[in-house]
Amino acid sequence: MGKWLAVLFVLAAASLPASAKDGASNGAPTGLTPFVPLSLEQSHLEELDDALNQAMLSGDFVGLAVAVVRDGETKFLKTYGVTEIGGDQPITPNTRFRIASLSKGFASSLAGLAVSEGKLSLDAPAIDFAPALKLSGGVERSLTLGHLLSHRTGLPPNAYDNLLEAGAPPDKILPQYRKVKLLCGVGRCYTYQNIAYDIVGRAVSSVYGAPYADLVKSRLFIPLGMTTASVGLQGLTMNDDWARPHLRDRKKSKDAPPNPWRVVEVKEPYYSVPAAGGVNASISDMAQWLKAQLGEAPEVLSPMLLNLIHTPQVNTASETRRMRSVMPNLASSQYAYGWRVYDYGGKRIIAHGGSVDGYGAQIAFIPELNAGIVILANTRSRRMWSIAPMFLDLTLSQPRRDWLALEDMDSLFQGSQ
Repeated sequence: MGKWLAVLFVLAAASLPASAKDGASNGAPTGLTPFVPLSLEQSHLEELDDALNQAMLSGDFVGLAVAVVRDGETKFLKTYGVTEIGGDQPITPNTRFRIASLSKGFASSLAGLAVSEGKLSLDAPAIDFAPALKLSGGVERSLTLGHLLSHRTGLPPNAYDNLLEAGAPPDKILPQYRKVKLLCGVGRCYTYQNIAYDIVGRAVSSVYGAPYADLVKSRLFIPLGMTTASVGLQGLTMNDDWARPHLRDRKKSKDAPPNPWRVVEVKEPYYSVPAAGGVNASISDMAQWLKAQLGEAPEVLSPMLLNLIHTPQVNTASETRRMRSVMPNLASSQYAYGWRVYDYGGKRIIAHGGSVDGYGAQIAFIPELNAGIVILANTRSRRMWSIAPMFLDLTLSQPRRDWLALEDMDSLFQGSQ
């Protein structure tokens, strides 16, 4: 996360070329799950599968898992590669990944439950749940939970994530915000946060009188059938079926071959802000989560709740400007409560991306078509961010670009996630 929370969700007119159906980088297996399209979109799913195999052959992945949901059914669920470079343990449908900032959608859903049950107000002052919080000019009292959920603190983007990554506990960081000049008044502009966002988790825990991790499990994981999902480091590594994180050094020159992937230790700091980045899940779990966000589990997440958390609260004009050169059909981008909202090709897209050292994750769905995709990887390769745009373009019959041919997409993903 931190500066790598710079990964933006790109809803571009994008595609990966179809090609070989066998093979994976470094001789790894391409996956355990058979590909059996179940609908009239068979050709689209076959093209997606071809593209994912091509992506694996690029060497940009160690392990990858992808699920597509439509009309309440999992139409495609496939895993590729291995849990660890040089190993032979394949990624399975139940292999756990860190989902990084996709965790924010779980926090907003819990907050929505508390609101719907009359236990919490989004107008409640944030300092009621985080007394250590201070803002420049003493304006912290005006900061509400709704502002936090939609990143309207006024703080610079990713404020003091560097201190969190250096090991400072959140309670030591919150009072230091008084030294930071606000970019705008509280509630008046969008600036993406992690440490401040986690106050939402504290609020939910306070009103229910239970630890945040327990609430996520009892109110979301269990009723949605997310059997391997968890919050915290111990949940990630509870047994051997988890995807190890991988990094590689940047190339010294454009023409140099890619540097090899290497396993790195799991970085713990973002587990200390669980509402912002503390969830682990498998692709099977995330398919269930996607169905719930599409309205297929009204007994858990009601239509009223989903409308609350999916309704835009603030324009993210800087993102629109940055991305329009590569996505001409992007009309606007906004942030709701824990979710991004895009007007793309005339359709409303709800999405989020996540990135933390060694992991990348994306979710995107089209409510009008009751369709969506989830991607999990144990690398932060540039090609991972191409998969969801390709799915969207296939689903919306948009012209598609050859994203595998792009030399460097990193510059497209600078800024707030």
